[in-house]
Amino acid sequence: MAMVSGGELLVRTLLKANVTNIFALHGAHLETIFQSCLDHHIRLIDTRHEMAAGHAAESYARCTRGLGVAMATAGPGFTNIITSITNAYLDRTPVLYITGSAGLNEAETNSLQSGFDQVAVATPITKWVHRITVANQIPRLVAQAIRLATSGPTGPVLLDMPMDVLTAQIEETSCPIPENVLVDVTPQPHAQAVEHAIELLAGAARPAIMVGAGAYQCGAGEELRAFVDATGIPVFSDFQAHGLLPSNHPLYGGTFHKMADLSAPNQRPDVILALGVRFGLFTLGMSDMVVPLAAKIIHVEVDPKEIGRLRQVAVPIVADSRETLRAMNARAKSQKWRDYTGWQQIIRDAKAERRKRAQADLNRTTSPIHPLQAVAAIVDNINEDAIVVGDGAEAYHWMNEVIRQNHPGSYITHGFLGAVGFGLGLALGAQAANPKRQVLCLVGDGAIGFTITEFDTMMRHQLPIVAVVMNNHSWAASQHFQEIVSGANRVTATTLRDVRYHDVAAAFGCHGQHVTKIQDLGPAIKAAFASGKPACINVAIDLAPLPPELHLLMARH
Repeated sequence: MAMVSGGELLVRTLLKANVTNIFALHGAHLETIFQSCLDHHIRLIDTRHEMAAGHAAESYARCTRGLGVAMATAGPGFTNIITSITNAYLDRTPVLYITGSAGLNEAETNSLQSGFDQVAVATPITKWVHRITVANQIPRLVAQAIRLATSGPTGPVLLDMPMDVLTAQIEETSCPIPENVLVDVTPQPHAQAVEHAIELLAGAARPAIMVGAGAYQCGAGEELRAFVDATGIPVFSDFQAHGLLPSNHPLYGGTFHKMADLSAPNQRPDVILALGVRFGLFTLGMSDMVVPLAAKIIHVEVDPKEIGRLRQVAVPIVADSRETLRAMNARAKSQKWRDYTGWQQIIRDAKAERRKRAQADLNRTTSPIHPLQAVAAIVDNINEDAIVVGDGAEAYHWMNEVIRQNHPGSYITHGFLGAVGFGLGLALGAQAANPKRQVLCLVGDGAIGFTITEFDTMMRHQLPIVAVVMNNHSWAASQHFQEIVSGANRVTATTLRDVRYHDVAAAFGCHGQHVTKIQDLGPAIKAAFASGKPACINVAIDLAPLPPELHLLMARH
């Protein structure tokens, strides 16, 4: 009679879901899982902080459009990973979090790393959470958790694993591993709704398509390109969907905030097809700067709770974005479409005017380096298929001005939580998911302080990530906010030291370089990637300017 541990059952179930990478920090409560991962050759990428492990699992899920897995031990391990859980919950990222906890036989004994209810804490920030109390139920409940995480709307789930449940020995034949751990549940659109949507778009003078994370998650890129080419309707995207329609496509207008450049009455979209978009932060909420209040909205979303949030919807479609586009493509073939040449030119002119406004900053020859110059140099010196991670309260706003992506899932940045300090963790997951592609992490000097020890993780696991630190030795967003709201003479608690971050990275064995002149940044990026090692480029940038995106956010309030 063969006996197996609860941890072994858990790992065997993960294998059925094609899990090959787990991000974690070791803790004794999870030792049986670690040992089983070793036996089954699941790659364990152990970080220096649980927050980084959680964020790595998030980006792994986003890059692969699959499941990310992160583990944290009981007590402080669990509390350290809460920021990642919350981030995944608000962004609907499919991550399985596995947390250790004290044994069931230690309840109310003041045992190590216990004394509070981890399930209760995780309940409001997960799609589903469960404490497994019987070892022979592990395969069934792990499979259930994975199905819930990966079915729409996707989101994080958490399994709390008491130590004695993981170490329990179970007869192998008494608890078979489910064969169908992953399921494909794809909501289909209603034919009448598709018909109404096509009629509304065809009757519009200035229709636009907004694509969001939901459209990226379901892989709607091919269907989107077909629909755009058939209709001539321009496209704007959020960050997660950036690249779903390639940046070099003539009908790509840019990220959502660039719709605010279409400010004249004859420049505003009158009908909007919103695919997998959640109205709120990235659409400026109730403001009409991005989405005109008068525009008629066709909203395609798998989550009915999101339809009608903040805006009235003319055509609600509770369905998968890819399946909806397939149905719309079939119907679009028989529809007579307007000539949108004039409307397309308005958008091209707005993009050209934005580039013109930026030219003076890009051509600046004085020091310190203008942040727009820095991000432009980054984009010009990375591979066409490079993955860019954007972190920091202002740094990523500058990258949003110039980022060019022709591959979906290649720009990973802030979500609805608005956290900072996640960048190196996200970069770990992106590199693990894409070992043959360049991964560059743009990070502010404030944000990098949260997880700077992850340079050690990169070295140990041979993840050649290049981090570019935008160093203005300040919490710049906070300082700019104080200057605007409280006055320039009321700035407090925003100053940082001019730290030699490149030397910190070098102390971990990484490549490090300090850049103070814009002409040196491009060669520094190329040298960093050529080194084959993790790298840190510390760039001295100007504190003064405020990113154009933040002007929009300030105007909103």
